[in-house]
Amino acid sequence: MRMRPIAPLADRFVYVGTALLDLYAKTGWVFRAEQMFEDMSHRDLIAWNSLISGYSYNGYDLNAFQVLILMLEEGMSEKTTVSWNTMISANGQSGYFDEALLLFKRMCDENAGVNAVTIATLLSADAPLDSVHSYAIKNDLDSDDSVNTSLVSMYARSGNTKLAQLLYESRSCQKNLVLLTAIISSYAEQGDMRSALEFFAQIGYENMKPDAVTIVSILHGCTSFTHIDVGTAFHGYTIKSGLASDTLVMVMNGLISMYDKLNDIDAAYSLFLSLDERPVISWNTMISIYMKAGKFNDAMGLFCQMNMFGYSPDRITITSMLAGCSELNSLQIGRSFHCFILRNNLEIEDFLGTALLDMYAKCGSIKNAERVFKAIKYPCLATWNTMISGYGICGLEHESLIHYSDMIKSGIEPDDITFLGVLSACNHSGLVDEGRNYFRIMTEDFGVVPSAQHCTCMIDLFSRAGLLDEAVKFIKKMNVEPDSVMWLALLGACYTHKEVRLGECLEKKIFLLDERNGGLYVLMSNLYASIGR
Repeated sequence: MRMRPIAPLADRFVYVGTALLDLYAKTGWVFRAEQMFEDMSHRDLIAWNSLISGYSYNGYDLNAFQVLILMLEEGMSEKTTVSWNTMISANGQSGYFDEALLLFKRMCDENAGVNAVTIATLLSADAPLDSVHSYAIKNDLDSDDSVNTSLVSMYARSGNTKLAQLLYESRSCQKNLVLLTAIISSYAEQGDMRSALEFFAQIGYENMKPDAVTIVSILHGCTSFTHIDVGTAFHGYTIKSGLASDTLVMVMNGLISMYDKLNDIDAAYSLFLSLDERPVISWNTMISIYMKAGKFNDAMGLFCQMNMFGYSPDRITITSMLAGCSELNSLQIGRSFHCFILRNNLEIEDFLGTALLDMYAKCGSIKNAERVFKAIKYPCLATWNTMISGYGICGLEHESLIHYSDMIKSGIEPDDITFLGVLSACNHSGLVDEGRNYFRIMTEDFGVVPSAQHCTCMIDLFSRAGLLDEAVKFIKKMNVEPDSVMWLALLGACYTHKEVRLGECLEKKIFLLDERNGGLYVLMSNLYASIGR
């Protein structure tokens, strides 16, 4: 009622409407601010900015981005190359890659003047490399330094290192440390340390000096004992290089991770202790190493030291600790970390929230897992998957399938992990028809290629239901090679249903695959005993 005297003024004077809009946005009345904005006959830049910042301030990031795009589009009375590039870049940087490509198509249709910046922007927007490269060549844009630089960088990041190298060595490509580092990193990730080191040597030939990113790229490639000499050599190089303290920390973390990959936890910890400054990322790296090695007590000790020395654990720290609680089925400690999250006002978003509900589900506290799930504003696929499998872990298969349906209704597309949880639920509940249907949906509707785990679920489902012939037919048709686990699932059903002839046939198959499998001999003994042999 109080708005009515002001409404005519707001419509008459733009600054009044803008002031009201800003007030509503800042006080949390976002949808009233939105209504105010829609009712405005004229919108100036301040009005647009007030609505965008209001959405962002109140946590509606997607709405803020959509309004930004709308503002840019409406502001394009005369669409220039710069404005098109801005729109493509805004979509790409926000993860809207399909929209970025559609804008590029519209740009071409309207002959808006595609230039080198457009090509570089498209590449950063995850556009198909081959298509963009071909377009650049056809339109004589491939000779531009910025285009070639972007192409080399993106080919290297995508793993097509040979083509990146070919482009780099062409005359039109400007030689710089960023591109050399991209190629080095690509070779190192592929395990081709010889090529990575050859390009590292080129840095010296080109009179450049490697930075922290370059050195860490090499260290990431040291993943086995065959690389230990390279790793230790770069450890020594780092000490002698005289890197600045801020970049030295980055390299030291890379070295700690390298020793972890080489299974030398003592060396990693010694290096951690040698750091004069230990930022949160260093603590997180060391805690994660202890967790992966199953040394929960050591990780817990580091967590306590971290707090004692005045470092504030972040969501990555807590996520690592929650993973340890899940593995140890330690509900009490897991709850204490939940309390820590609440006391320190850490946002329970998809990353941290997923770890928290995973801990509760694996510790059998499904009600707490449900509460955490409901507290997450925008659950991602991993969060849905964790909840689906969590219900299955707690023996609530029916709820698992309901949750899958809710996920589909929310617009989230399932993946292979989703269907593993769904098929496991069908298996444990004996829902044969439903299992068949979900397997069909997985392969035909969503194009998920069945893994050995998916197939094992189906074989076990048929076997438990006594449908041994169907299980055998399924094995013959499936796209993966049957392993001993699959045959054992079927052999277990032979014992239950006293199918000796099929059991003896399976015995030979399992023996050839895994002659030391103790389960084989126990099941065959039980099978013979069940018929008095």
